[in-house]
Amino acid sequence: MPLPLYLLAVAVFAMGTSEFMLAGLLPDIAASLDVPVGTAGLLTSAFAVGMIAGAPLMAGLARRWPARSSLLAFVLVFAGAHAVSALTTGFVVLLVARMAAALANAGFLAVALTTAATLVAAEQKGRALSVLLAGTTVATIVGVPGGAVLGALLGWRAAFWAIALLCLPAAAGVVKGIPARTVEDAQAGPAGPGLRTEIGRLARPRLLLVMLLGALVNGATFGTFTFLAPIVTDTAGLAAPWVSVVLVLFGLGSFLGVTLAGRLSDHRPGLVIAVGGPLLLLGWIALATLAAHPGALFVLVFAQGALSFALGGTLIARVLYEAAGAPTMGGSYATAALNIGAAGGPVLAAATLGPGRGALGPVWASGFLIAIALILALPLLRTTTPGADV
Repeated sequence: MPLPLYLLAVAVFAMGTSEFMLAGLLPDIAASLDVPVGTAGLLTSAFAVGMIAGAPLMAGLARRWPARSSLLAFVLVFAGAHAVSALTTGFVVLLVARMAAALANAGFLAVALTTAATLVAAEQKGRALSVLLAGTTVATIVGVPGGAVLGALLGWRAAFWAIALLCLPAAAGVVKGIPARTVEDAQAGPAGPGLRTEIGRLARPRLLLVMLLGALVNGATFGTFTFLAPIVTDTAGLAAPWVSVVLVLFGLGSFLGVTLAGRLSDHRPGLVIAVGGPLLLLGWIALATLAAHPGALFVLVFAQGALSFALGGTLIARVLYEAAGAPTMGGSYATAALNIGAAGGPVLAAATLGPGRGALGPVWASGFLIAIALILALPLLRTTTPGADV
């Protein structure tokens, strides 16, 4: 894989760390800015909304810019938003900065996904995507625990400064590693398809269905991931420090899954879905049944991380294939699918929690989402050609 892909993954790592680390910092943020924890939780919602709306909006605004210019602008805005966040003493300013960071994150990821697909051969989009998504999985392994430790030792503002500083080498990598004009830029020129034509690709049933499947799988993933802490402490009866261990196990599994899927998603996507989908469903059922046993919990969390990202990464790669006629907007469709799932899954999972219900409702909700995805995916397993198959 080309070096620029790994440089883009550094920025994805910084952005993924920012997105996930906030949950552990909310109590300190609330106390520092003198707002209730529930109000501070709006920072997470604002980021999710910004990611969903920002992907197509930012990609549409930047579609006539060179990819390098777009990526550099987005990563610098992201860094600036975190610097403002670290300096502010007002919650409203922090909320606005968080939304700005989400828009920049969504725009960067949308352009990066499309750019990554143009830096490799046409039949290697899945492998290119796996490199970018590896940045997200490494964030769950290293970035999120690191942000939590930094926040605990030096305060939540230090974590925001760290993200801002981490964006600087990522920006240098974009300048150094991304060509001044890519194939994507040429396709976006006067001879390329217009914005209306690219948006018109959304009328294709296969594209919409693959986006829906990606959203369902990602919703299942983050539905349980968001509520792993009470499963570890309440259901399994482990001490609080074990939460970090379980999160790292999930991240390690995710990294393994997205890496292996990158080898198969271009040429054998049907195999990944046909085998990985049922195994993922069985894994959620097993986790809901055996989570009280720490040994089983550790193994299943690792396995579910691997299967979730293998299946989800494969489906998101298929979005890029199905959106081949939308050279500048295809990445935004993939980004939107990812974030609709990331935002909707925890909402559904939260609805299963309540007095007397225990902590395993989110796991059953994840299984339910995967069952729906498998039913919808059945018609798509009939073809296996790289350019047409899911």
